Amino acid sequence: MLAEPAEVGLARAQAVIIATGSEVQLALKAQELLAQDNIAVRVVSMPSTTTFDRQSVAYKQQVLPAGLPRIAVEMGVTDFWWKYGCAAVVGIDTYGESAPANVLFKHFGFTPENVADTVRAALSR
Repeated sequence: MLAEPAEVGLARAQAVIIATGSEVQLALKAQELLAQDNIAVRVVSMPSTTTFDRQSVAYKQQVLPAGLPRIAVEMGVTDFWWKYGCAAVVGIDTYGESAPANVLFKHFGFTPENVADTVRAALSR
């Protein structure tokens, strides 16, 4: 775990955002946006899914508690993340786009606002 809701002034988590590498900062910014609406989110940094997968069931359940929607953020293919029971994955499932990075980030939804909206949508289901 990287950031609990208490770090942004809230209590118990209502959802979990899972991120790796450069996506972690995006997840933390989304956590801050959600906190403004009193939506408590845990941010999990998962730099090695292989290492996570080798952990005990108890540990995995502690990090990704049952009953909380999980939203993964991956600047790559989304298929991989569904094995973690994600309610949604912000990712890229197309090929061939070319533009400046900031244009592509917005195009593919890699903004704090979109990640926060994805969490809101998962919570409303």
